[in-house]
Amino acid sequence: MEKKAELCRGKAKSVYFTDDDDYLIIEFRNDTSAFDGEKIEQLDRKGMVNNKFTAFIMDKLEDAGVKTHHVKLLSDEEALVRKLDMLPIECVVRNIAAGSLCKRLGVEEGVDLNPPTFEFFLKNDALHDPMINEYHIRSFGWATDEDIKEMKKLTFQVNDVLKKMFADAGMLLVDYKLEFGRFKGELLLGDEFSPDGCRLWDVETREKLDKDRFRQGLGGVVEAYEEVGKRLGISFD
Repeated sequence: MEKKAELCRGKAKSVYFTDDDDYLIIEFRNDTSAFDGEKIEQLDRKGMVNNKFTAFIMDKLEDAGVKTHHVKLLSDEEALVRKLDMLPIECVVRNIAAGSLCKRLGVEEGVDLNPPTFEFFLKNDALHDPMINEYHIRSFGWATDEDIKEMKKLTFQVNDVLKKMFADAGMLLVDYKLEFGRFKGELLLGDEFSPDGCRLWDVETREKLDKDRFRQGLGGVVEAYEEVGKRLGISFD
């Protein structure tokens, strides 16, 4: 698959056209950002780690019946994916209270949520990704009723698969976000799944093993990502 011109450049990934209109190449860069791009640093090996981490997770989800845009790894930093017509919506599941939920509701961090919560957010950095509901989605035509139903179903299916997988590796899946898009009329999981877009804690110590290490200036960001991968059996060599 031949790599063509750059389609778009995000905060941590670049997307390129290929010689096949149905496929794109995603490049995971070492750029690391937080607070809607207000804090940006370069972290060595991060692009490679997130690329291989995402490929591993997407393969596991495919095995569990969740269809994704991922096709295959092309290199340490690049992956071939299906070209999706992305929906401007983020789907967030929270198993444990953390992050913005605590700020919005005054909830103490670390409270187990039973059942898990589900939230929609509009993917818009300029507006700081505001929380939205199903009525907003319908009114503004961001997705159909069938899309809404399918996104919720798939997001909780992902939770069932990954919560157990991380637990078996000694970690708590605190929360995560997913993005979806259409490929030839079918809704698929897109974007990435890495410690950049989820929260993971050690089950015993509750040590943070995700991007909160960057947000909170804890250090050892990539080392924590690699520790998560090591526990799951991902090779970064």
